[in-house]
Amino acid sequence: MTESDFTPSENYKVLTQGSVTYQSPSNIALVKYWGKHGEQLPQNPSISFTLSNCHTTTTLSYKKAASATGEIEFDVLLDGKSEPDFKPKIAKFFERIEKYIPFVKEYSYVIDTTNSFPHSSGIASSASGMSALALCLMEIERQSNPDMTPAYFLQKASFLARLGSGSACRSLDGPLVVWGNHKEISNSSDIFGTSYNGNVHDNFKNYQDTILLVDKGEKQVSSTVGHGLMHGHAFAKARFSQAHDNLSELMRVFEVGDVDAFIKLVESEALTLHAMMMTSHPYFILMKPKTLEIINEIWDYRQQTGSKVCFTLDAGANVHVLYPENEKHSVQDFIATKLSKFCQNGHYINDFVGNGAKKL
Repeated sequence: MTESDFTPSENYKVLTQGSVTYQSPSNIALVKYWGKHGEQLPQNPSISFTLSNCHTTTTLSYKKAASATGEIEFDVLLDGKSEPDFKPKIAKFFERIEKYIPFVKEYSYVIDTTNSFPHSSGIASSASGMSALALCLMEIERQSNPDMTPAYFLQKASFLARLGSGSACRSLDGPLVVWGNHKEISNSSDIFGTSYNGNVHDNFKNYQDTILLVDKGEKQVSSTVGHGLMHGHAFAKARFSQAHDNLSELMRVFEVGDVDAFIKLVESEALTLHAMMMTSHPYFILMKPKTLEIINEIWDYRQQTGSKVCFTLDAGANVHVLYPENEKHSVQDFIATKLSKFCQNGHYINDFVGNGAKKL
């Protein structure tokens, strides 16, 4: 598939008005995407677990625009209240997708969205939010084109979501989604996410993820700025090559069920992401002291108990604690008694790997 495959050739039947609702989850990358080029294209492939409890629900209400002003009219509501701060990002999204869904200019919209996690929790909502919005827009297109195949619907929705937020293209499907071309993954693509089609050992089924909310504040540096710092980075070329190699290794790990190798690779990927930020110009330290205390506690617990618990990080201070389902009770007890004290107001979210978005 190429970008031109998502450019419609037929005229749309423009509906008068309506509304559609989708729920889409967040995701957590195991091999990290960091650095982009062109229009939201990744410099290296990534793979993520799709989450379940951390999700965004978006209702898109639309009606025929009163006049053709050249600008798309829309309002954004978060938990029923106007949220003008979201408008610039969504306006840019509409601008990027216009040539792929031309009917978008025919309507005015109300985007009513809510997160299952606190908005200011420090969990990135762009992946779940932009993927939910893309699905809603694709549902309007499907109503105008009922012959659309489910595969095309999902691919184009992921393609559109990517134009809003790169990692959003990995939130539509599950439990494992790849984004970015990789020589050993036949269906991989730079322009949309695809469900991982390799063999996955039972050891990795129903994996658990508890998100420790170390810092609920606004990010020190936006993802867009962070990705931009990879341009001209002294170690960028080596990092992009490393990501390809790590994804190849992770494929082997998934097939044979090697949880120890999984731990080493996933933790290394997390620390590499932060190392790239610390060696950028300008440089940033996104981890907090409590992030490091949590990591050391996890390492101590693993050494003392033989547990298969591990951590990963996004571009921030919060910690994702990953562990097999058969350790759910013991690890969650460890989190409650030992790790929760490092969380802001003791807050954390127990989650697990899910299967992607759904229409409500």
